[in-house]
Amino acid sequence: MTIDHETLLGWLSRLKLTAIRDQLDTLLDEAARNDLTMRETLAFLCEREIARKDERRIEMAMKIAHFPYARELDGFDFEAQPSVDPHQIRDLATARWVAHGEAVLLLGPPGVGKSHLGIALGREVIRQNYTVLFTTAQALVSALVKAHGEGRLEERLSFLAKPKLLIVDELGYLPFDPNAAHLFFQLVSRRYERGAMLITSNRSVGEWGTVFGDPVVATAILDRLLHHSHVITIRGDSYRLREKRRSGLLQKATPPLDSVTV
Repeated sequence: MTIDHETLLGWLSRLKLTAIRDQLDTLLDEAARNDLTMRETLAFLCEREIARKDERRIEMAMKIAHFPYARELDGFDFEAQPSVDPHQIRDLATARWVAHGEAVLLLGPPGVGKSHLGIALGREVIRQNYTVLFTTAQALVSALVKAHGEGRLEERLSFLAKPKLLIVDELGYLPFDPNAAHLFFQLVSRRYERGAMLITSNRSVGEWGTVFGDPVVATAILDRLLHHSHVITIRGDSYRLREKRRSGLLQKATPPLDSVTV
């Protein structure tokens, strides 16, 4: 049976085997050089096709997630933040907690790497074939308030319930008004035990009553988040301020002259 090159490329296109189609001659030459059997050649071609599809799936999922920038776990300085257990972070990168619909809370002062870890874990979760959506707390609340005012709250909650992991960054930097806190509670309730959440905050959970402007609502939110959760509290100096001190742009505070005893 003789099949011309163009016909074979057409069949590969119809089957959507685009990686094999685009590299057909190169792949067949490589299989021949390695003296692969027909079965081994088929497996080799399938492997390359799967790799290409995984690469494109990950690329698309990264765009859909709306990460503000790229961060990876390999770029996190664990030595500079000894309060963070690298083994625990690597375990979270396996995404088992996402499969179980659990929550991760990354708590600590500004600049200690909470957002870095949140984004890096989100990217690892995508590589484990789960969907992810990233948003700041302020943008999330604004979207919920707007949807509520336009009578589209159910639609918005359904959209936010779809990703397997929802990352909410910078919770606590700005206080919520009571109405916004109730909307956030509805979202947490919608995702409870069905969709995982990762939240970064500069406030300890004991301060969330102030953040949400309603201790009762804050307790209800925490009751759901903490039921199946991993809470990581990061202590230490800000990366950004540390780098400025090293470069001489910022010096440690010194007491004013009139407070110095001579």
